[in-house]
Amino acid sequence: MKYFICIIVVGILLSCAPEKPQVAEEQADPHMPKIDIHAHYRAERDYLIPMLDSLNLKPQLVDVGRVDTVKWNSNRAGLISNFQDHPDRYFFCTSFTANEIDDPDYADRIIEHIRYDLSLGARMVKVWKNFGMVSKDNSGNYVQIDDERIQPVWDYLIEQGIPVLAHIGEPLQAWRPLDDDNPHVSYFRNNPQYHAYKHPEIPSWETIQEARNNWLARNPELVVVGAHHGSMSHDVGLIAETLDKYPNFSVESAARFGDLIIQNSETVREFIIKYQDRYLYGTDIGTSGDASEMSESELDQEKQRIVNMMDRHWQYFSNPGKVFFDTHFTDNPKEIQGLGLPDSVLRKIYYGNAIRILEGS
Repeated sequence: MKYFICIIVVGILLSCAPEKPQVAEEQADPHMPKIDIHAHYRAERDYLIPMLDSLNLKPQLVDVGRVDTVKWNSNRAGLISNFQDHPDRYFFCTSFTANEIDDPDYADRIIEHIRYDLSLGARMVKVWKNFGMVSKDNSGNYVQIDDERIQPVWDYLIEQGIPVLAHIGEPLQAWRPLDDDNPHVSYFRNNPQYHAYKHPEIPSWETIQEARNNWLARNPELVVVGAHHGSMSHDVGLIAETLDKYPNFSVESAARFGDLIIQNSETVREFIIKYQDRYLYGTDIGTSGDASEMSESELDQEKQRIVNMMDRHWQYFSNPGKVFFDTHFTDNPKEIQGLGLPDSVLRKIYYGNAIRILEGS
C-alpha cells in the first residue's frame, strides 16, 4: 500500500513541476543585409535607392556582353552611370564577348577592357550564353567557353583574384518543345532565337555543359558562380553532383525559382542546406527605358513588380508553411510549400557567400 501511495505522490509532484523552457526556433529576419548578385538596373529611377534601402539590399549591376555592340554599349552606359552615381549602393560586374576571337590580339584586347572596368570599380566579370549558343569563329564553329583562345583571360582573372559570373547555355527545356507547364515558356516565346529546339544548328545542351565543365576543371583556381543555377535548374541533384566535382563552382538563383518550386520541396531544402556555402541569391531583375517616357502609374507598377517578386522569393526561402508563388510571377500565384530555411542559412545565401566572393576573402 505504501508503495502505491509513493507512486501517486511522485506523480503529483512531477505534474506540478515547472515545465522545461522551450527553445525558440530560429526566426528569419526579413531585414537582414542582402546582396542581389545578378541585377540589371540599367535605367535610373527615383524610387530605386529608397526601395533598396527599405529592403536592405545591395544589387550587383551586371553587364551583358552582346554580339550587337550598339545595344551592348547602350546598356553598359546605363549600368556604369547608375554605379558611378551610387557606388555605395551597387556593385558592378563587367563583361566581354567572343567577337573577333580570331584576331591575334583578341585576348590582349579583352584583358585591357577588363582592366579598365576594374579601375572603375568592377568586382566581377560576366560571360553570357553568346559562348556556346551564338558566337562563331571565322571557321563557322560555335565558340565554347573552354576555347583555348580565351585562356589568357582566365589566367589574368586568376592572377587578379576576380571571380566570374557564368551564364553558359540555357535551361534544358530550351532544347525541348514548349508547353504551358514549362517555367520558361514566356521567355522562349518572346525570344525564339534561344529556343534551341527550333534551331538544330545550335550545339546540344550536353555539349555546352561539357565545355563548361572542361573550363572549370582546367581552371581550378578561378572562382566561378553559375548564373541561373548553372543552366541545370531542372534538377538540384545534378547541380549537387557538379558542385561536388568542381570546388571552384557555386550557383545563384536568378530567374530560376520556377524550376525550384516544381521539384520536391524537401529535396530542394536539403540541397540548399547542404550547399549553403555555395548558393547565392540572384534575381535577374532590372530597369530599362527612360523614366521621363513612363507615366507615374507605370513607374509605380514597375516598382511594385520588383518588390512583390523579392517578397515571394523571401517567403519561399524562409517560410516553413504554405506560400503563394507562380512560375511566371502573374497575378494568379498558386499555393506551394515554403522551404523554411534557418536564419543562419538565409544569411549566407542572401549576403555572406556573395560578399566573400566579391571581396575575395
